[in-house]
Amino acid sequence: MPSPEERVLILAPRGRDAAVIEQVLDRAGLAAAVCADVTEWVSCLRAGAGSAIVTEEALADSDMQALSGWLDAQPPWSDFPFIVLATRQAGPRTQRAADSLKRLGNVVLLERPINAETLTSAVVSSLRARRRQYQAREHLLERERAQDQLRRANEGLERRVAERTREVEAAHETLAFALDAAGMSSWDIDTETGIHRRSPGFDAVFGYEGSGRAWDRESFLDHVVEEDRDTVAEAFASVAETSKLDFECRIRRVDGAIRWIAMRGQVKRDTDGRPLRIAGILMDRTEQHITEEALRQAQKMEAIGQLTGGVAHDFNNLLTVIVGGLDMMLRRPEQTDRLKRLAEAAMGAARRGEQLTQQLLAFSRRQMLRPQTLNPNRLLLDFRPLAERAATGAVELTFDLDPALDPIRIDPAQFESAVLNLIVNARDALEGRDGPARIVVTSRNVRLGTAAVADRGVPPGPYVVVSVADTGSGIPPDKLQRVFEPFFTTKEVGKGTGLGLSQVYGFTRSAKGFAQIESKVGRGTTVSLYFPRSTDPAGEEAGTGPVGAIPLRRAGEGETVLLVEDDEQVLGMAVESLEELRYRVIVTRNAAEALEHLHGVERIDILFSDVVMPGGMNGSQLAVEARRVRPDIKILLTSGYVANLDEGQVLGQGELPVLNKPYRRDELARSLRLVLGGERV
Repeated sequence: MPSPEERVLILAPRGRDAAVIEQVLDRAGLAAAVCADVTEWVSCLRAGAGSAIVTEEALADSDMQALSGWLDAQPPWSDFPFIVLATRQAGPRTQRAADSLKRLGNVVLLERPINAETLTSAVVSSLRARRRQYQAREHLLERERAQDQLRRANEGLERRVAERTREVEAAHETLAFALDAAGMSSWDIDTETGIHRRSPGFDAVFGYEGSGRAWDRESFLDHVVEEDRDTVAEAFASVAETSKLDFECRIRRVDGAIRWIAMRGQVKRDTDGRPLRIAGILMDRTEQHITEEALRQAQKMEAIGQLTGGVAHDFNNLLTVIVGGLDMMLRRPEQTDRLKRLAEAAMGAARRGEQLTQQLLAFSRRQMLRPQTLNPNRLLLDFRPLAERAATGAVELTFDLDPALDPIRIDPAQFESAVLNLIVNARDALEGRDGPARIVVTSRNVRLGTAAVADRGVPPGPYVVVSVADTGSGIPPDKLQRVFEPFFTTKEVGKGTGLGLSQVYGFTRSAKGFAQIESKVGRGTTVSLYFPRSTDPAGEEAGTGPVGAIPLRRAGEGETVLLVEDDEQVLGMAVESLEELRYRVIVTRNAAEALEHLHGVERIDILFSDVVMPGGMNGSQLAVEARRVRPDIKILLTSGYVANLDEGQVLGQGELPVLNKPYRRDELARSLRLVLGGERV
């Protein structure tokens, strides 16, 4: 059934015109509907039609008000086509008839009589025109629908943008609040435009009010204290390569106050690797530095308290033996056997005190060192019998040594002492353990990267590692971090002084290496000693085993010693020992007095000087000056302490032999014999 919008409405109330027109249209296959009057006709127009045929007389006889209302109500796309069948007239139409035709608008006027073909053609043309109007209507409706969808989409987008804006603003507010609470401020630099953005707290760190100040690298560096400026400049210069900015420094605020700050940043690049922007945070770390310094001071005082308490405890035990023995010797000096026994006990206690002092000096890296470039495997193999005796037969001691081990520069005596300490500790950890008791000593070449040495205070590169591992009881995690502290021990009371591992720690640090410990409870412990590889060739090193007995050397006729010692009691003991050895002694108490004698003409065969002395010149400096004044003079230094690490590492290297304090007369005689030459006994 055809759509109402395709039909043709016929209004021809007189005669048979309506029936004839309907038949003509029906034969042409066009749908038509005959209306009895204008009222029905207008009603059908409202219902929908493609065209309308109306006779002129029907228009003349009808009330046009309803039709005019419908015409005025047409939508913008509609211009309804009318076919008016007019009666041939001899003269012009009346004004009313002309107005009616004009009022219809889109009118095709056909004068009667007309043939069927003309009428059909006119109807088809009007229907075609109406269809184009319907197409325009669809386009308009589609456009309206699209506009409505676009409007709704825009409204949704605006809503989402507004919501997102509120979220971003809330996030910015939260971030700003969090940064401010954490003492941080943000900054952002657009590398293409050079635009700087920063939070208000940034300028406040430097003492400025508001955020209107212009910043660049130079203005920032102007605030950095001079001592830190080069470090900060290097950090800025490395950003292009590392894409990161990370440094801490001190700045001087506008008001002159010094503050600690930390700056962190990262570069954002495009797909081609070009930098787009760099952003980060600025932190005021002054309060944190103050707190950390207070904590370090508290830890230092706690460590000093532990150290002094341990030293006092051990030395009081030793002094009890020495003081008590001397007291009893003074009370009954006539009992020779008893006197000898008490003296031997006092001497033993004094030797233990000497060993305790050497351990303390090793921990503090103030011991006298005699470094050599050597292959540590040679030392380990040489002292293997001693290590096996220390481990006892109940423990399986294995040496797993790399035959291609690199040379290192160390003091062989200190090295052997350190490894022996570790073996003894491992043996003690194996006591009472079920299962196999095993100790493994290994040596390997390793290469440590930056991450591996980040918190070790040593540079990355090639190292030699010597490890001692056991299958013992292990060390609990809460105690593992303290094992290198002096006088801290995991052993039972009376089974350890707590200085063994601290001595190992100090020795490795003196050798520019570090010590590392790993342990699991019930599974054992591994202590590893890392030493930097030496670029010098390994020499024919000797172990530290017992040397051949050297005969006691007494002075030749007139041989003179220039003695330099600031401690009166040590000076008196040294003078008495030298005179017993038949040397002539020139006594001085500082370097200035010694130089006066050196510039004189009297005979001086050997300079015997303490290393640490008051007056601005120490013993090693005096030795250099003495060689300048008297090139052929022999020199022997003595000390129980060196003021700095470098001095301690070079004093014992051939040209400046050193006699460690405390020393006995025989040890002094042997050292003098070695320095002056052993041709006379």
